Amino acid sequence: MTWGKLLQPDVVLGEPVLGLTPDRIRAYDLDGLILDVDETLVPLREAQTSPEVQTWINQLKPCVSLWLVSNNLNENRIRRIGESIGVPYMTGAGKPSRRKLRRAVEAMQMPVERVAMVGDRLFTDVLAGNRLGLFTILVEPMVSPMGTASKPVVRSLEVWLSQRLGVSLQSSP
Repeated sequence: MTWGKLLQPDVVLGEPVLGLTPDRIRAYDLDGLILDVDETLVPLREAQTSPEVQTWINQLKPCVSLWLVSNNLNENRIRRIGESIGVPYMTGAGKPSRRKLRRAVEAMQMPVERVAMVGDRLFTDVLAGNRLGLFTILVEPMVSPMGTASKPVVRSLEVWLSQRLGVSLQSSP
C-alpha cells in the first residue's frame, strides 16, 4: 500500500469530533469507535472533558462501543478522562503502531471494518487505523478556548507532506 493510501482518511470531518453525530456513524455503518484523546476529545493540557464532550459521549453510547486509545504516557490523566466519561482506555499506544488499536478492537469483539479510528493527526491516528484496516475519521483538533493547538507546526507539516503524497483533505459529507 502506498503512503498516500495509508495516510488517506475515509472521512475528513472538517470540524472537531463533536460534529460526528450518531446519524453520521450509522451512515458509515460503524459499530465501534476508537477515540484518540489529546486534541481529539480534550485540549492537550486539560485533564477533564468539557460538558459538551460528555453530552456527545452519552449520545453515542447507545449507538456504538467506545474505547480511548492514547499515545499519552500519563496514566493518571487518561484514566481520569476515561473514568469521567465511562469509557475504557489504553495509554502509551505508540501510534502508528497497531498493537493497542488491535487490542481495543478485540475487546469490542467486532470485525475491524465495523470500527473507526477517530483522531486529529494523520501520521499517528489515521496511519495506525489504516494499517489495521479500520475506517478512519480525521477531525479538527479540539483546542483550549484560551489558546491554539499545541503542535500547529507539526500538524501543518503533516498536512503539507500528505498532500504531496496525494492525500485529499477536503471535508467529506
